[in-house]
Amino acid sequence: MQAATETKPTFELGEIYMTPGAIEAMKDSGEFFLTFLAKHRNLEQGELSKEDHDENFLGAKEGFRILSAFRTSLGVKLWIITEADRLSSTILRPDEY
Repeated sequence: MQAATETKPTFELGEIYMTPGAIEAMKDSGEFFLTFLAKHRNLEQGELSKEDHDENFLGAKEGFRILSAFRTSLGVKLWIITEADRLSSTILRPDEY
């Protein structure tokens, strides 16, 4: 008997916003913001604890806010926050929150 596998929930990103610090971090690293958004939408763990990562799965299923944390190739930490209403997602540095 094959074990049931749980599929990752999907969610809408809404309008995409970037803060000045996130724009600067992307420019400095030469990376493209869509790479980070894809990781966020795929619910990759990134820099999150297991508990926060599990919370994102619940948030995607139940319609709560979703927070991801990743680092650029130069080590700059970025957060991506998708609001519970799914109308917007913002890429920002934690110090811009």
